[in-house]
Amino acid sequence: MHWTRRLLVVLGAAVLALSSAQASQTQLDRAGLIRLADNYLAALAANDPSRVPLAPDVKFVENITRMKPGEGLWRSASGGPTEFKILVPDPVAQAVGFIVMMEETVDGKKRPIQVGGRLQVVDGRITEAEHVVVHSVRETSLKNLQKPRAALLADVPEPYRDARARLMEIGRRYYDALDLNNGRLAPFADDCVRFENGIQTSRNQIPADAIPGSGPSPFGTLGCEAQLDTQMFAYIDTIDNVRMIAADEQTGLAIGFSHFRHSMRQKEFRTFGVPGRETNVMNFEPFDLPAVHIYKIWGGQIHEVEAVGFTTAYMSPTGWE
Repeated sequence: MHWTRRLLVVLGAAVLALSSAQASQTQLDRAGLIRLADNYLAALAANDPSRVPLAPDVKFVENITRMKPGEGLWRSASGGPTEFKILVPDPVAQAVGFIVMMEETVDGKKRPIQVGGRLQVVDGRITEAEHVVVHSVRETSLKNLQKPRAALLADVPEPYRDARARLMEIGRRYYDALDLNNGRLAPFADDCVRFENGIQTSRNQIPADAIPGSGPSPFGTLGCEAQLDTQMFAYIDTIDNVRMIAADEQTGLAIGFSHFRHSMRQKEFRTFGVPGRETNVMNFEPFDLPAVHIYKIWGGQIHEVEAVGFTTAYMSPTGWE
């Protein structure tokens, strides 16, 4: 009887331990991460954090500021997401990233906003949430922010798909190419096109805003690789806090977060390969640019870049110190 009772106690403890281990290994699959992102965005619009599974110690950063659930967009969002919604689920990383269009209401006035974000999940609960919000979307950008370009959302045919690790590596190389002004450091496709805050900034048929807010420029007609080789981005000092968050083999999308710093100690830069332009003058005050980039990758090359970012004070903290 004594040994029987002891055996039952041991078996009971083993069952409890197994149940606990299984509970602590909750993993969301691709569909589950997409569902979580959709629920999260709906909860934002409803201003109700209780509608999503937030961990008790969740870390939440919006526009490089540490906040609590219920603050920031949790308070001001009033609608969305619209048809413009790009999701990047990654079951391996237990993370999902996104760029979407939403609506917020401030002082009784509604306005469209563009939001880049990410959710980190552990045991089925959100342990980290990050938002990069553009509160003032340019009127001229809205036509490009009605819905994502079809190619961005399309599934990549099996023969052209890249493995998750390869997608993450290619996304990371984009920052190296940009930082070192060398288009050959990242595998850009000839048809690569880039949009920033809804503005097409490469492969324009006519001169366009190569850099949001800088005015018409011949650099905007060039492709992604050629732009880097001109040294047009030499005014970027460093790209800090680079993090590749997630990659989705099915759609060939990878998403990264970063923090660009521009001291603007130098205003004029030599350029190469642009007829009639030997230098590029950038009369900006010092600034930082926290940003989110989504890359469309197939066949080992970057075919599209969708980015969102906002300017802030030079040498601002990232919110994750």
